[in-house]
Amino acid sequence: MTAEFFPTQVTIEDLVAQIFVSRRITPVNQYQLQTVLLTKDWLDEEEQTMLNRLFYGVRHGLLKLGE
Repeated sequence: MTAEFFPTQVTIEDLVAQIFVSRRITPVNQYQLQTVLLTKDWLDEEEQTMLNRLFYGVRHGLLKLGE
């Protein structure tokens, strides 16, 4: 059985938490994040802060990209 991704069921908060737990942004995470962001009209302050923390983590080597 394959897992399907439904963007309406995944939140930015869930994705960011999953990424920080694994300390890695996988291609699946990237796709999910892109999909969720493209379906939103705007980001609230909390979501912006979470994304800024992701970018900070990548820039400072705290998060890895890829498998």
